[in-house]
Amino acid sequence: MNALIIAIYICVYLSMLLGGIPGLKVDRTGAALLGAIILLAGRCLTEQQALESIDVPTLALLFGMMVISAQLRLGGFYGRITNRIVNHNLSPSLLLASVIGFGGALSAFLTNDVVCLAVTPSLIQLCLRKKLNPVPFLIALACAANIGSAATLIGNPQNILIGESLHLSFNGYLLIALPICLLGLIVVWGVLVFQYQEQWSIESEPAADDGENAFSSWQTGKGLVVLTLLVLGFMLAPWPRELLALGAAGILLFSRTFYSRNVMGLVDWPLLVLFISLFIVNQAFQLAGGMDWIMARTHAAGISLEDPGTLFLSTAILSNLVSNVPAIMLLLPMTEGSEMGPLLAISSTLAGNFIIVGSVANIIVVESARLAGIKIDFRTHARVGVPVTIITLSVAWIWLLLFDSIR
Repeated sequence: MNALIIAIYICVYLSMLLGGIPGLKVDRTGAALLGAIILLAGRCLTEQQALESIDVPTLALLFGMMVISAQLRLGGFYGRITNRIVNHNLSPSLLLASVIGFGGALSAFLTNDVVCLAVTPSLIQLCLRKKLNPVPFLIALACAANIGSAATLIGNPQNILIGESLHLSFNGYLLIALPICLLGLIVVWGVLVFQYQEQWSIESEPAADDGENAFSSWQTGKGLVVLTLLVLGFMLAPWPRELLALGAAGILLFSRTFYSRNVMGLVDWPLLVLFISLFIVNQAFQLAGGMDWIMARTHAAGISLEDPGTLFLSTAILSNLVSNVPAIMLLLPMTEGSEMGPLLAISSTLAGNFIIVGSVANIIVVESARLAGIKIDFRTHARVGVPVTIITLSVAWIWLLLFDSIR
């Protein structure tokens, strides 16, 4: 194998583990992009091979969902629904259940990262205004967003990638994943109520306005109608999901109210660049025979990724080491058969609750809290995240075994 390809491959995935390149202001996306540039400049693969490695349908579907989420965010939807829920006169435990329910439901269709980014500032403001301890509610949002996003093939970036790469049925996957996610949301509520039963209230200063977008019933309604029709299209129409998503995005971009640049400004371009860069890095490694070498070594060590149990556990561990999108990028070339798709999607997503860096949704919530002067450290998160992850992964594995035996 080409030494440069091996070195770049190792460095890129090591940067996924470390969160970037130590000592430099280069995050995971920047490291992956640099790796792809070096491979192309070093003629380790041709421009044509690089272009052919990029999964355009996955990127198109992801982009389309980002535009829909941007429409709802600009229309003030997230702030309005958060306000309505928190301002209801509910007990803390019932309020927690409401936050978990709407966080999980929104994430199933609008991607977990976007939901956390849009909802967290409003949730912090409203909790402080009501003198509620925001920590359990913020952890609940992050955990619920991760679990809820596992319910569909459009709930998070890794599910979109898995669904498109393995050509999974939207309805078939929903049937498998929905019961797991509903039980998982109940687990989050139970763990948090047990952990925070005497710590609901705090003394707090009035919260400053978070500058959320003003609510527009027309713009929000338009976004929700398009999203509903899109999901129905995924479930009933014979057309490719990426074309449906792009069509939906095109309808929303055709607007008299929102400038296209404002909508496009809310698209997660670094995530799209990360996908493109990892496609190229993985393709170079695969063409050099790297994947075959890894498979041979794992088989020689008695580890078979063809075994569902081994793949399930490996996916969960790897997702916490390098984050779930890079983990799936690494495992997909070594995975055969669409029947492994649900296992990859559910394991990688549920494992994201284990530690803060296990998913981008966790990081978004923790960083937003830090900017508001609220500390959620690794230990605080782990008190909830570790038991939630262990229980939900156990429930998922049992359900997957039962579902497979029923079929």
